[in-house]
Amino acid sequence: MSHVKIWIHAVWGTKNRERVLTKDVRAQLFQHIRENAKEKQLYIDFINGDVDHVHCLLALNADMTIAKVMQLIKGESAHWANENTLLKQKLEWADEYFAVSVSESMINKVREYIKNQEEHHKKLTFKDEYDEFITKYGFHRHG
Repeated sequence: MSHVKIWIHAVWGTKNRERVLTKDVRAQLFQHIRENAKEKQLYIDFINGDVDHVHCLLALNADMTIAKVMQLIKGESAHWANENTLLKQKLEWADEYFAVSVSESMINKVREYIKNQEEHHKKLTFKDEYDEFITKYGFHRHG
């Protein structure tokens, strides 16, 4: 049997960075994402966010790709939110997302970062945070 655990810090936003994820909505949505992930044998260690985006610390297993995990989490959660009228308007996620590997030694630091999202975003917008990630991790913008 193979033993695989690859830690991923994934971040995705609402379409057009709409600020629709209130505290109540986030609580229900994150609970659902956790339950859905468990059913699909995805391990979500920590999830949190702010009004326009989500941070998720998760572990990939041997037969999952990041693209598949993101499709399962983002697609299914939007479908569930809309089916259950979680918001007045339709919940749509932006197509793009950010995902980087996290070393075992940095897990607690990433957890703390994710835990303090509301505080963090009093000083920094999601756009600025996203741009910071793009630069910090050496990604190149297209288009």
